[in-house]
Amino acid sequence: MRKQGVIGKESRLRLLEAATQEFALNGFYQTKISSIVARAGVTQPAFYLYFESKEAAFAELIDSFRNGLIQVVRDSHIEAGKNRDDLKEAVVESLGQIYRYLGENPALTRIGLYQSAESVRIKAEIAGLMEQNLIAEQQAGYYRHDLDTVFFAEALLAIVERLTLIKLLPGHETPSKLARITQDLFFYGILDTKHRD
Repeated sequence: MRKQGVIGKESRLRLLEAATQEFALNGFYQTKISSIVARAGVTQPAFYLYFESKEAAFAELIDSFRNGLIQVVRDSHIEAGKNRDDLKEAVVESLGQIYRYLGENPALTRIGLYQSAESVRIKAEIAGLMEQNLIAEQQAGYYRHDLDTVFFAEALLAIVERLTLIKLLPGHETPSKLARITQDLFFYGILDTKHRD
């Protein structure tokens, strides 16, 4: 009985992995259950042992992506008490956690961040969490007191979202490099230092 449970878990996991790849490559509407089971190496009736429908499998993947990203963003909060010299690296590490999560789950990221109808809601939720982090970090004295945290959170998410699509997912840049570039942009902007007031 126990062995059957292990086999069942493995089959379910293979189906989810196959569904992730198929949805990422073909989108929700073009993906067929037959292509998911073929990729997973199981029968079509086996699919229905674990999922009521293609919609149910897709919804589970979206929830998995959302929950994982929410946790990463919450964990990326920079605690109070950092000195000025350590703050820059703390921000790089914080952003790196987010880019790493997105880069380690490329197919799931494509589905959850770009393809699904839920992506708008997910991005709004993530921007809200980023804003909460920024407010706490602002209160810790890391950022300007007049920083518009809503604007900054939305801008930060937009940069992460776009760089993930054009740099991270195609493999043109690493998560750590993107984190450093993003941090540098927000800390120092684009002006040459000799042109600053």
